[in-house]
Formats: sequence, C-alpha cells, structure tokens
Amino acid sequence: MTSHELPHPIRQTPFFTKGTIVLAILAGLGVAAYLYRMIAGLEASTNLNDQYPWGIWIAIDVATGVALAAGGFTTAALADIFHKERYHVIVRPALLTAMLGYTFVVIGLLADLGRYYNVWHPMLPSMWQGDSVLFEVGICVMIYLTVLYIEFLPIVVERFKGRVNLPGILGIFNDLIESFLTIADRTLGRFISLFIIAGVVLSCLHQSSLGTLMLIAPTKMHPLWYTSISPLLFLLSAIAVGFPMVMFESILASKSFKLKPETSVLASLARYVPVLLGVYCAIKVVDLAMRDAWGYVFDGSFESIMWLIEMVGGILIPMILLSSEKFRNSVRWLFVSSALVIVLGVALNRINVFLVAYTPLYPDGVYIPSIFEVMVTVGLISGLVLVYRLLVMNFPIISGEESGPDRGRRLTKTPIAQEVRQGN
Repeated sequence: MTSHELPHPIRQTPFFTKGTIVLAILAGLGVAAYLYRMIAGLEASTNLNDQYPWGIWIAIDVATGVALAAGGFTTAALADIFHKERYHVIVRPALLTAMLGYTFVVIGLLADLGRYYNVWHPMLPSMWQGDSVLFEVGICVMIYLTVLYIEFLPIVVERFKGRVNLPGILGIFNDLIESFLTIADRTLGRFISLFIIAGVVLSCLHQSSLGTLMLIAPTKMHPLWYTSISPLLFLLSAIAVGFPMVMFESILASKSFKLKPETSVLASLARYVPVLLGVYCAIKVVDLAMRDAWGYVFDGSFESIMWLIEMVGGILIPMILLSSEKFRNSVRWLFVSSALVIVLGVALNRINVFLVAYTPLYPDGVYIPSIFEVMVTVGLISGLVLVYRLLVMNFPIISGEESGPDRGRRLTKTPIAQEVRQGN
C-alpha cells in the first residue's frame, strides 16, 4: 500500500458548503422538534395512539437504521474473519457508518419511548426479562454500540498518540491522556479480534430479533409480510444490504471530498451482492408459496403494489445489474444498484412490515406522521451526515487519492499525510 492510500484526515475541502448548510438547518429543526417531543410528550408531538403505537420512528429511525448499519459487521467479517485483505481499505468507513448509525438509532429510540428516562433498566439484571424480544434487542444494541466504540478506539489512538497538547490549564492532563493512549495502543491489538467476532454475533442476534417484533400480531398483519420466518428474513436482508450500504457511502464520500472512488474494490465487493440478494429472494418466495399467499401478490391492492415494488425494484433489478461485470465496473451503476437495494429493498421492506402491513382490528383512522415526527427523522439523518463529515475530516478513516490537477499539492498539505510520507 502506498503512502497516499493509507487512511488520513480529509482536510482539503471545507466543512461548510451549500449542502452542509442545508443539512445543518435541517438538523437544527430536528433538534427543536426532538426537544419539543421530550417536553410536551408523545400525544402532543406525534400522531401515535393506542391503535397505531409505532410509526416512522420505529420503521425508519430504528428498524431501517439498524439494518443499514449492517455494513459494519459484514465488512469486518469479510476482511478480518475471512481474511479478505483487499477490503481493509473500506473497513474504517464502514465501521464509522455503523457506529454513527447505531448512535442515532438510540437517539431516535429515546424519542419513541414513552418513558425514555427508564432506558437504563435493561442494564440491571433484576429487571431482565428473557421472554421479551424488545429486551433482547435493547441489550444487544447496548452491548454492540459499546463494541463499536471500542473498535473505533484504535483510530482515536492513531490520531492523537504523541500529539496530545491541550491548551492552558488543561495541559496538566496531557501526560494522563498520553498514558491512556499508550496503554490502549499496547492492549487493543491483542483483543480487537474478540471484539470483531462479538460484534458479528451481536449484530446477527438483534437483526433477527427485530423481525420477531410483529409476530405477536398475526390478525393485524397482511399475509404478504406476516410469516414465522420473519426473523430469518430480517437477518438475511440486513446481511444483503451491508455491502450495498458500504458501496453507497464510499461513492458518496468520494464525490463529496473529491477523491478517486475505490472502483476496483467496490466492484469486487459487489460480486457478493447478487448471491446474498438471491438467497434472501429465494427464501422469501418459497415461504410465500408454502403459506399459499401468492394470491395476494397480484390482487391489485395497495399492499400488493408495495410488495412488488420492494421485490422487483429493491431485489431483482439490483441482482441483474450487479451480476454483470460491465455494470459492476461502473461507478454510476454501482451507486444506482446500491441505492435501489437500500431504498427499495430494505428501507421499504421495514416500512412495509411496520406500517403498510399493519392494520388495527377496529381502525377509526389512518396513521399519518405528524410534522414533528418527520422533522425528527430528517434531523437525525442530517445530523448523522454532518457528524460523519466532521469525523472523516479529523480522523484517519478514509483511504484515497484526491482527484483533479491539485491532488498532490493538496494531499501533502495534510499533517497526517506528511507524517506518513516521512515514515512516522
């Protein structure tokens, strides 16, 4: 690996652009709506009620967010457990996306909890409930988020070890922080593999458990989505979307920071996607046939249309595109294919399961999210993008060359790049 391919902070572009200013405004509105929900309560800020206890905060912020963060554990498994060394270049961005994804999932979940101030209860063994699916999801997400921050710690050590120089009176902590970084540097390398394996196991547990949540409502779920193997389908879809999410994030980051996209690595990674999507699609189709639910697919209802969009647009079309070497070697088609899997294949699936497929026994209305629910969701997504940009501009996460004629001059201006070139 050449020096410019090593991870380094991306400092050649300004943080604030027209796009990030818009995102900052949306994030600010989201914070305001979030605070209003915390102060005024669910009834005043949402359209949730006893008939529709879950809305877009569960379908999008939690269920979709957790699924799209799967790139962290799938990429880590591929590079570190199956020892596919060439994919190490995309592990750090995938890890960051997963860490931020789960962090914002927890923030979104707090908004959806009626008594959010009791969220710490699962940490007490006296309050454990082994028969509760939500308990399993909650405890796994808590532990996995901790594991993700531990996995991110080597990046923090690499960035600050030997460079801690706090200003003024804070300087008294310099030696203490340096000692902590030194100890972390010496110990993390010995145990990081254990945390990677733990992360994969924990992810598989709660990804599947999210699919169990709606199994308690067979009379309220549409037959196209109600199935006893929902946990398996949720797990397989999360694994299938892991690599497309990494591809999507990598191409967007390259475009935003004016870097050369890792086309060869992403094209190689894309080879796995048709297989994973094929397994997911086959099991879903076989399950539909075994439940004799095919009659609902073409009955012309709104549910059947949503199911067909999910299957054709989010699974079949990306499978066909990524099965072609020509499309895999095109950055544009890699982006389109990954976006289809993310938006139509998985995000739409979670929306279908938690919102479209669900009908109360005696409905007296239709759930439409309130403006505050929408603002919180949009604000969380905008905030995640801003924090991602902030971290990659200050930590050695992304590997890549800047595109354009000023590539070499700008790259050598970054302190980390200079230290790498000097052999430090």
